[in-house]
Amino acid sequence: MVINPYLNFNGNAEEVFNFYKGIFGGDFPFVMRFNEMPTDAADGEGCAGDGIPEGDQNGIMHISLPVGTTMLMASDVPSNMPPATSGSNISLCISVDSRAEADSVFNDLSDGGTVVMPMADQFWGDYYGMLVDKYQIQWMISFNAAQDGKNGK
Repeated sequence: MVINPYLNFNGNAEEVFNFYKGIFGGDFPFVMRFNEMPTDAADGEGCAGDGIPEGDQNGIMHISLPVGTTMLMASDVPSNMPPATSGSNISLCISVDSRAEADSVFNDLSDGGTVVMPMADQFWGDYYGMLVDKYQIQWMISFNAAQDGKNGK
């Protein structure tokens, strides 16, 4: 199991991550903009479920930067969603080793909390869900069989 921080920004994720890249070095192994999302992604839950406003199409849907053994990840919050605010703009993303473990961790963490996005297969290849636990901590649970749970085995 690996835990990585996931940050949300109000339209400046690319600027922030270029700043971090200048400090930590490395390259972005993954960058996807909202305008690169598959058209059927709007059929799901999350930010794409309401569609992405025209002015946000070039925003960052997902970006990642390796920092040591950790992956720093982020996205922009589309303008049709509540804006990111300092202190609540970070989630902990857990990459697990199996779908069963993803379900177990998700169910345990969501007990008494709020499910934001139920566990489901996503267009980017992960089995993924989001929740806020009963202590108001935001979590993302992810499993990707092709990446062996992102654990680098």
